[in-house]
Amino acid sequence: MAEIRNYTMNFGPQHPAAHGVLRLILELDGETVVRADPHVGLLHRATEKLAESKPFNQSIGYMDRLDYVSMMCNEHAYVRAIENLLGVEVPERAQYIRTLFDEITRLLNHLMWIGANALDLGAMTVFLYAFREREQLMDCYEAVSGARMHATYYRPGGVYRDLPEVMPQIAESRWRKGKDLKRSNEWREGSLLDFIDQFAADFDSKVDDYETLLTDNRIWKQRTVGIGAVSPERALQMGFTGPMLRGSGVEWDLRKHQPYAKYADVDFDIVVGLNGDCYDRYLVRVEEMRQSNRIIKQCVNWLRANQGPVMPKNFKIVPPSREEMKSDMEATIHHFKLFTEGFCVPEGETYAAVEAPKGEFGCYLISDGANKPFRVHLRAPGFAHLSAMNEMINGHMLGDVPAIIGTQDIVFGEVDR
Repeated sequence: MAEIRNYTMNFGPQHPAAHGVLRLILELDGETVVRADPHVGLLHRATEKLAESKPFNQSIGYMDRLDYVSMMCNEHAYVRAIENLLGVEVPERAQYIRTLFDEITRLLNHLMWIGANALDLGAMTVFLYAFREREQLMDCYEAVSGARMHATYYRPGGVYRDLPEVMPQIAESRWRKGKDLKRSNEWREGSLLDFIDQFAADFDSKVDDYETLLTDNRIWKQRTVGIGAVSPERALQMGFTGPMLRGSGVEWDLRKHQPYAKYADVDFDIVVGLNGDCYDRYLVRVEEMRQSNRIIKQCVNWLRANQGPVMPKNFKIVPPSREEMKSDMEATIHHFKLFTEGFCVPEGETYAAVEAPKGEFGCYLISDGANKPFRVHLRAPGFAHLSAMNEMINGHMLGDVPAIIGTQDIVFGEVDR
């Protein structure tokens, strides 16, 4: 009789954000996974090295392209690190705008996650529902920055510009006309804040729709309950952050414990799970969407009631307006110097972290007094989560592998910097 032995197979690409760059080598005993070896290094963006070869203000766009589902949160960490070294005071209105867009970004991320994870496990409708809301939030990105994804909206000192007073309308096309077009433009009659306000008022009912499809669905629970369970102690030992850590029952959120922007002034709850399995992490992310929506409503109310600058009046780090630049020689010189050489940052080192949708995203920055960083190191949450892949999958069936890859919410732009 032939000897029965384990065999090895390549698995993937499984997740939409691991487009061919995650090579998972599985050792199988029948259909049970004995060992999982994630091979990274197939993307190698060299973002950190590129950032070290350019002036400080020219690397903000690279941050968007790390975790390209959580664009502005990445910018926030990098820009905060520069502000720490410069000692710049960010205007209050800019702080509220950053808080607002950090939470819009969290919704963008979690909507992508719930749709893609459901699709991985065989549920298609949720994907279509989630992207319906995601498109509207992408319109908010486009309204403030001109780009739907890679916004480069946060700048050292504040944000690129104030929120627009007019929300762009959807143009008539062969796919959208008549009553359908009128309904689509109903929320777009006023400013961007009006649009976000209408969206936030409606969004909780949309989350109810996702929950109706998934939360008590017996197939969904069979695929996620008890899968990839991690104890709170082990989650801390393995460097988990974000929903991966809170799903295991550890109440840790940088927005509460190390507040930045205006998180100390808004009211929200930290969401924690109980069992640390895929199902609990799903519940945590769903409830986080509701909490983010709560923060968005508070930011909209404050921004409506309070005006003010969104950038400090410091031409050494902030470019003058176009009008000033074309009428004042000194402003022209400032503009030219900023966009050719950038600005010099005082010597020193700093670490700035934000509670990104996937966990703690941090930027460690060293300046030697020049106009470009001496060292940039980015702390990506996904890298720590991916290193726990073997431990989480071990002993599960082959069909559970997509559920565990999905629950980690990995994006390889940040894993393989």
